[in-house]
Amino acid sequence: MSVDATAENGTPGRSGTPAPDPDRQQTVAAEAPQQSRLAAVLASPAGRNLGLIIALVLLCVVGLATAGDRFGTLANAMTILRLASVIGVVSIGMTFVICGGGIDLSVGAIVALSSVWATTVATQAMAADTHWVVMVFTAVVVGAACGLVNGVLVAYGRIAPFIVTLAMLAAARGLAEVIAKRRTQIIEDRGFIEFFNGSVLGVPVLVIIFALVAAAGWLLLNRTTFGRRTLAVGGNPEAARLAGIRVQRHTASLYVLLGVACGIAAVMIMARTATGTSTHGGLYELESIAAVVIGGTLLSGGRGTIVGTVIGVLIFTTLSNVFTLNDLDTSTQAVAKGAIIIAAVLLQQRVAGRTHKT
Repeated sequence: MSVDATAENGTPGRSGTPAPDPDRQQTVAAEAPQQSRLAAVLASPAGRNLGLIIALVLLCVVGLATAGDRFGTLANAMTILRLASVIGVVSIGMTFVICGGGIDLSVGAIVALSSVWATTVATQAMAADTHWVVMVFTAVVVGAACGLVNGVLVAYGRIAPFIVTLAMLAAARGLAEVIAKRRTQIIEDRGFIEFFNGSVLGVPVLVIIFALVAAAGWLLLNRTTFGRRTLAVGGNPEAARLAGIRVQRHTASLYVLLGVACGIAAVMIMARTATGTSTHGGLYELESIAAVVIGGTLLSGGRGTIVGTVIGVLIFTTLSNVFTLNDLDTSTQAVAKGAIIIAAVLLQQRVAGRTHKT
């Protein structure tokens, strides 16, 4: 037989069952919206970018603590930015392709082929007769052509991006070796080298190019119809098609855009090394994808951030710089980068899961 009892707060309740505490219920109710708001802020682009900035700052602190004055100099900062500029331009283009639901494993090979084609004897002879802009134009056109081939096969040939770009990786690298005859082609035009290795108000031209490409990419993705269509195609291609977007043509244009970025990167690495060779662009596909993922762009498409990609590039470049200054081998660097990539993907999945629940 049950007996009525009086709860600790003075309200009647069933025997052995404590009555609910109104004050506690109000506290929980008040904390729930705050937690949801915090989760929403952390999942927002601003929240993700803030986390990346904190990670970059902590990495710089580690660099100062371990390498001291060798790390904390203006010259070293410019070295980091100069090294980040080439892979950064490729990563900006990769952001668009991944946002559109694709992937490209051939960017490094395209950079190599563009650099070789732009430094052949014939191309340099034309540049000597006219202007070194011919070399720049050649590199960009070759990159765009490779991107067009990738885009047409993916969009209209309906072949998986992984397979298409893997084939382009082998073909472009092989063609670069054939054209260069496995030799390093030296750039003779001093005007080309002096221009791209120069500086404006103390800022290297290569860094300025990276900044301009990043700014153009941000505007294109966030302030134009092209950017909105890219996110729509990556998020749900069928819904994008029903909305009137020409999905196949748009997908092909994303690969062309990435090809142009590879051509620009080829020009930059040509200027930095004064050479064109089939070995340029080694592992660029992995580094660019890693920077994009670290920056917060979803591998499944439909969401991306140029600012995050730029910070992701700076994180990886700064990490390599810290390792180099501390005389740590490249194998250790590779392990650290791999761990960072896995952590970033796991974090993406967790944030995506929370977003779906809310």
